[in-house]
Amino acid sequence: MNNEEQQFLNELDKKLWTAANKLLPMLDAAVYKHVVLGLIFLKYVSDSFKERREELQAAFADPVNDYYLGEDSADIVEQELEARDYYTEKNIFWVPALSRWDFIKANAKVAVGTTLEVKNGKTYEYKFNGIGRLLDDALEAVEKENQKLKGVLEKDYARKQIDSALPGLIDLIGDIPFKHVTLKAKDILGHVYEYFLGQFAIAEGKKGGQYYTPKSIVTTIVEMLEPYQGRVYDPACGSGGFFVQSEKFVEEHGGKLGNLSVYGQESNPTTWRLAAMNMAIRGMDFDLGKEPASTYTRDQHPDLRADFIMANPPFNMKEWNQGVKEDDPRWKYGIPPAGNANFAWMQHMIHHLAPHGSMALLLANGSMSSNTNNEGEIRKAIIEADLVECMVALPGQLFTNTQIPACIWFLTRSKAARNSWRERRGETLFIDARNLGFMKDRVLRDFSNEDIRKIADTFHAWKAPANVTASHGGNAGNAKAIAGQIRTYEDVAGFCKSATLHDIRKHDYVLTPGRYVGAAEQEQDGEPFEDKMARLTAQLGEQFAESARLEQAIRENLARLGYGG
Repeated sequence: MNNEEQQFLNELDKKLWTAANKLLPMLDAAVYKHVVLGLIFLKYVSDSFKERREELQAAFADPVNDYYLGEDSADIVEQELEARDYYTEKNIFWVPALSRWDFIKANAKVAVGTTLEVKNGKTYEYKFNGIGRLLDDALEAVEKENQKLKGVLEKDYARKQIDSALPGLIDLIGDIPFKHVTLKAKDILGHVYEYFLGQFAIAEGKKGGQYYTPKSIVTTIVEMLEPYQGRVYDPACGSGGFFVQSEKFVEEHGGKLGNLSVYGQESNPTTWRLAAMNMAIRGMDFDLGKEPASTYTRDQHPDLRADFIMANPPFNMKEWNQGVKEDDPRWKYGIPPAGNANFAWMQHMIHHLAPHGSMALLLANGSMSSNTNNEGEIRKAIIEADLVECMVALPGQLFTNTQIPACIWFLTRSKAARNSWRERRGETLFIDARNLGFMKDRVLRDFSNEDIRKIADTFHAWKAPANVTASHGGNAGNAKAIAGQIRTYEDVAGFCKSATLHDIRKHDYVLTPGRYVGAAEQEQDGEPFEDKMARLTAQLGEQFAESARLEQAIRENLARLGYGG
């Protein structure tokens, strides 16, 4: 994101949150969260619908356009503008007339009992019983038009009894500009959602980053796994960040969005709803289960075998196993300890992998070396099964909600040669990315595009046969050599190392990349090693002698002052 785009979003954040705090002091953050997110959703889908409607209106009147309706078409234009297929063919969310923002805003302050005319090609009457009731009816109408949103949208504005404050809030949300020269409307929406969720979490006394994973980490994982087509699964999906980035990856590499099927699960009701809204407005084929639920006890996709799994579950989660049986078929490599869910998440994901599936899992660094409560034995069993493909150590300060050092585990069901990948059985790549990134402010670090490309290209080069590596690998179908981008994998001291299973056994099954990549090579200064050692040793001797002289002088001075013996 360039500076102008970032400034645009920062100013938008400040304006919205400052005004919101003044507008609804009578509601706590936990309640206000649902109020404002529902309105933002309605505003966005209405804006997108309206923009498409205006495009169609111009096309119907343009003689050179395929949609031209003819000179005497005035009487059918309104009817054509209400034809649903014109919108869905462009992945534009269909918005019923009652749910359109212009209608809601125009009637937010009318008197209770007023009969309103709703026009959607035809005209019907709607009796106004308060703005809260109108919003509930508007959201209900949206759900009826999209069955995947059934039970997702929060429809209790009337029950909250906040009609006096809603018109002002509607005016505020109406100022959100879902148009920008370079930013896409759905990306602005995603930013607004994430910002509000973080602020709500802080206001509720929770950690503000709990709802989403840093974008640069999501991008790194997606660029490495290349989810170009197939079934994508996230068992702790939050607001759907991995799914959104997968969609962008497909778009950027010339694929078809319809080639991806999204499966997710989330226990937090607010973020489960948000993920569903995120997927719906993007026209993605998604299944987030029938309801928000615990992945441990109420698996919403028990029969799923996914091609790609990506997740950032809560780190080091305790007391996770209530209601989970020790003989659960997911615990193929060992029973995870009750005091830490890290290897429960990992084995759940392995259980759901397709025969050639690959996965990426963000975990705390302790997962790479801990031998507490059976964790070491589970890790050993997973390594011996040859599932671990790559380990990436991340720099600190990447997360807003925790300073716990983190790593990414990349696992795969099969390291056999296929597509454009070489045979990798018995090999694991270690990448130490702790020295990458830049400080975006005083407390947060981020990856640049160059950092992400360096990590992803190293992984792809390692997987590919010699001299056949391009910017993207086999899953994306972009394995053709691109001029200037062909390179062969090589170990780089201090950054990456291709290790064997034998190497890992020698390190007692500890997977910390620093143990394998070693120290970065120092630049040579031209001085022979023997000469440098002799010079530095002599210099050290001189410094020791000077230190002894100073110590003796200090003792003598103290003695003259009557201190010391």
